[in-house]
Amino acid sequence: MMADQHLQKPWAFFAIRPHAAVTLSAGQTGAWGIRLDTQAGGTRMTEESNGGGVRGSDIIAAIKQCGIETVVSVPDIVTSDNLLWPISRDASLRLVRVCKEDEGVSICAGLAFAGKRAVLLMQHTGLLDSINAIRAIAVEYELPICMIVGLQGMEPNRAPPDSGKVGIRIVEPILDVMKVRHARLGARQDAGQIKAAFEHAYESSQPFVFVVTQSPE
Repeated sequence: MMADQHLQKPWAFFAIRPHAAVTLSAGQTGAWGIRLDTQAGGTRMTEESNGGGVRGSDIIAAIKQCGIETVVSVPDIVTSDNLLWPISRDASLRLVRVCKEDEGVSICAGLAFAGKRAVLLMQHTGLLDSINAIRAIAVEYELPICMIVGLQGMEPNRAPPDSGKVGIRIVEPILDVMKVRHARLGARQDAGQIKAAFEHAYESSQPFVFVVTQSPE
């Protein structure tokens, strides 16, 4: 039985750095201000707004705290200035540039097999283009593919489901249907969700998506 389980989930052979497990139930607020809400058959983390926009430096600090060493990216105009460019100059992070986002899903999966942590940085159009890869690799094979996704063209002072752009409006509902946990990065304190969310993704071997609702400061 154990051998069969390992054949089905061969990444179980590879050690991943031990971290404290994060256990949250629906409606419960965790140590990093995360609250889980169940919606449309999936579990979604929602931020609680406060003053100021999310800072790129806070996002970078949070992913480092998770033990992430590799950032796989297709350039995204939402996150380029204050997230992708600083990452490209950070000697402690390895930036892997890819031509297509589904390639990034595969690279992150390969690193997970090897016990290494990575994050995929892309635009929502790339997420939509990669749905089949995410469905197969992240959801059905149960791999911890962590993603940060810029919502290009997101209108100020609106929630993604209220966007006038179809491509933005459908992102969270699709993730809900796939039962992929997700949260928003827009307000200053939202970066505080990242460590707990990505740690939980690796502890549970499940994907997680952060959608960036405005360009980081």
